[in-house]
Amino acid sequence: MSKSENLIKSLIALPHEYEWLDFKESWFSKDEVGEYISAISNGAALCGREFGYIVWGIRNSNHEIIGTTVNFDKDVNHEPYKHYLARNLKPSVAFDVEDVQIDGKRLVLLSVPAAKSVPTKFLSQAFIRIGSSKEKLSKFPEWEIRLLNILSNGIPTIVSMAAPDYAQELTFEKLFMYYGAKGVALRKETFKKSLRLLTADGRYNIMALLLSDANDIPIRVSVFSGKSKADTLFSVKEYGNSCILYAMDKILEYGDAINIIQADERGRISERKDVPLFDYEAFHEAILNAFIHNKWLGMNAPMISVFTDRIEILSHGGLGLEQDLEGFYKGVSIPVNEILASIFLQLRLSERSGRGVPKIVEAYGRDSIKIEKNFIVVTIPFNRINVTPFELNEGQPTVIPTAKATINATISATINATIKLTDSQKKILEIILSDPRTNQAEIAEQLNLHRVSVAKSMSKLQKEGVLKRVGSNKNGYWEIVE
Repeated sequence: MSKSENLIKSLIALPHEYEWLDFKESWFSKDEVGEYISAISNGAALCGREFGYIVWGIRNSNHEIIGTTVNFDKDVNHEPYKHYLARNLKPSVAFDVEDVQIDGKRLVLLSVPAAKSVPTKFLSQAFIRIGSSKEKLSKFPEWEIRLLNILSNGIPTIVSMAAPDYAQELTFEKLFMYYGAKGVALRKETFKKSLRLLTADGRYNIMALLLSDANDIPIRVSVFSGKSKADTLFSVKEYGNSCILYAMDKILEYGDAINIIQADERGRISERKDVPLFDYEAFHEAILNAFIHNKWLGMNAPMISVFTDRIEILSHGGLGLEQDLEGFYKGVSIPVNEILASIFLQLRLSERSGRGVPKIVEAYGRDSIKIEKNFIVVTIPFNRINVTPFELNEGQPTVIPTAKATINATISATINATIKLTDSQKKILEIILSDPRTNQAEIAEQLNLHRVSVAKSMSKLQKEGVLKRVGSNKNGYWEIVE
């Protein structure tokens, strides 16, 4: 198979079109092709790609190969069409047009180099792709500014982009403690340079903000009572606003705590089998990948959502710049954040062996990883044995033993081990986890206790820092905190 055939097949395998990629059937317009070349060239520069592509002979809706009749080897106004395009593209663009045969069908591959130094224009007008449409760049000043900045300074990264002005007074005590706990020496005189925490002009960058003692990047685990985000929210665990290394560790500990072991006695002859709720190794790799490959530039952290039948782990940003789909599934790792990946490797948090995605796929199949243009979601399904997470009792959800174990593990993972809880306090917290908007009267009724007794227990939990009231007494809710 030729290089061009492989390229086209890898482009077809992508889930979407991009700013640098467009599929056509047999559509052709003399000047619009030139406008598309401008848009694809500028889009490739925006995305940090060396080339962009237009492929004729592909059905856009499902990427089916159907073949094309489009012909670039013809004259336009007594001039070869390719010459017409080249003459009207400024600055000069060394595009390439190639006929390719795949499955007996003729395709046309147009390869377009990314813009360099200045935007690519056709007939003195620069174009850009917004979503799936081609637009004049001048109509979108924010995109024009972004493109000009990239053409002047290169693609922004968490190393090259400065942290906001308010985040230029950072401390790193937790980072030093983390390195020390891993047995890795970190020198105060050189750590900013060795970890690339400063921009070229000496300001703290986004990388520094991520590793600092305090930042404003929330990292949450949201627990829902059902199978969708429309269902009641059990709780929201906040692990962010601090060094992301600690936040990641806490999320991994939380996952370990809720990964209850179930007794599988189906078909039992002599010994029962102990079955975990989910494959923790796959979960571990998914969390690692989410943190390493997340697009932190937008100050958006990975999102972890726990439902009654699964965990969803979302990271922002989609595939890396030079990552293709097949390489991604085979474990050919191209980090989105190269320096952050190196820090994880240095701390032995990851191996850079490319085993993460293959491990997830081995456990749950390719369908467990959903790749979109701007995010990736990994789904870790629960393997419940002979039980469903909720049974209905007169229209009200009643937590049954498996879910109770998960809730108890959630409480254990959240509350400091030095805080001793009474049985009543544990039961109160279980009810609050299942319904954060409950009130003292409802809790007292469920536990068959006096309201005064419940009020005293909840007041003590608040003083211990275990329980917090968010919002007003009428419209607020309870939150279990660390």
